[in-house]
Amino acid sequence: MFGWLKRIRAFAKPVRTGARLAVRFVRGRYDAAQTTDGNRRHWAGADGLSADAAASAEVRRILRNRARYEVANNSYVRGIVLTLANDVVGTGPRLQMLTGGTEANRAIEQEFMRWATRVGLAARLRTMRMARAQDGEAFALLISNENLDSPVTLDLRLIEADQVATPDFSQAVFADPRAADGITFDPFGNPVAYYVLKTHPGARASLGLDYDRVSAESVIHWFRADRPGQHRGIPDITPALPIFAQLRRFTSAVLDAAETAANISGTVETDAPPNGEAEPIDPMDTIELERNMLLTLPGGWKMSQVRPEQPATTYVEFVREKLNEAARCLNMPRNIALCDSSAYNYASGRLDHQTYFKSIRVEQAHLEDVVLDRILDAWLREAIRVPGLLPASARALLDYPHQWFWDGMEHVDPAKEANAQATRLASHTTTLASEYAKEGKDWETELRQRAKEVALIKELGLTVEQAQPKAPPANKPDDEETDREDERRAA
Repeated sequence: MFGWLKRIRAFAKPVRTGARLAVRFVRGRYDAAQTTDGNRRHWAGADGLSADAAASAEVRRILRNRARYEVANNSYVRGIVLTLANDVVGTGPRLQMLTGGTEANRAIEQEFMRWATRVGLAARLRTMRMARAQDGEAFALLISNENLDSPVTLDLRLIEADQVATPDFSQAVFADPRAADGITFDPFGNPVAYYVLKTHPGARASLGLDYDRVSAESVIHWFRADRPGQHRGIPDITPALPIFAQLRRFTSAVLDAAETAANISGTVETDAPPNGEAEPIDPMDTIELERNMLLTLPGGWKMSQVRPEQPATTYVEFVREKLNEAARCLNMPRNIALCDSSAYNYASGRLDHQTYFKSIRVEQAHLEDVVLDRILDAWLREAIRVPGLLPASARALLDYPHQWFWDGMEHVDPAKEANAQATRLASHTTTLASEYAKEGKDWETELRQRAKEVALIKELGLTVEQAQPKAPPANKPDDEETDREDERRAA
């Protein structure tokens, strides 16, 4: 039982050396924990602040402003953020109810999707994803909009992270150890209320510290907590902000070097000693040159053009590597960030996409838990009170199990994926529900539609082959050989 204690004492066993006893200790150390002259400046910014203290209101304000500036002015950053929002949200989520009652399920699905179209749910979700990328967090208020063209007046009002803030430093909320900037919590860490400024702090007609205290039940707060105890988010592109600044500086330097090489600019030099045989000229004087004209120089002088001493030929490689590094914090591969797969073969493109698509599925699951389920719950509470909107079987339910479908990820080679899908179905290693879910479709809806199509085909006296669209031409031999070559390289 005490073997572990004996082993510890063995490390500090006294060693007799003459008349004295020397105690031998085993000491361990980490190289990364040592501060030297070589790494002192590199680790100067490391601190031991808590998650909320490190992401203080002022720090988040600076990061938000810089991230918004990059998204607004850098084409690559804007494209990366837009691509991420489009891939996560796509054309919007689709609801499938799993209550066991067919009538109730179809009624809830149809009415919810009709309401989602009225409020523009998909567009607002894309805006929230973009806000999380550049602001670090997205806020939505669940409000009642009487002007909404829908029996259910529930609506979403998006607000920027700047409006959720502690308005008055003299209030007790600021001194509450359980409070974060603009948010109060109960003893169990659950949000109780949010302090929302009535106008944006940067608006011209800002009302200063005038605010509303909004119950947490009416607020959706979507952010990624990177540390335990973190209650406010920082922009997803925060690690990439210095990289984008480096890319801009390098681009300006390359452009300046190219302009210098294109212009006729140079220096006038002489090998003659001072007061020698060369004709005198004024130091630091400039000579204006015109196009298509010869130039004569004073005796003893020669002209040499300024050459750009910069590796402009490596500019393309620099941009690719920097964008690859910048997009890594979003789990986005380089060919998607660049919107260019010219340097990829078939196998490497698929391999990079797999990691990205896994990240997208994680994002969608998080979006379902934090945003969509909250919206559906609020919609159901109001919908069951609207007379005649839902059948009695739907209003009598005590639980509403459901799932969400998203747009499927397109395969690089649809023919190969179709063959693989047929093999999985034939070997019973998958189901129609799973295969349709990969494409973002409800299998019950698709089968009903297919049954209608087959019935109409029989009614018109056609065969299934006649009703099918004309197949595209097969791959050329050169294309097939290219695919095989890419697979061989990947292997």
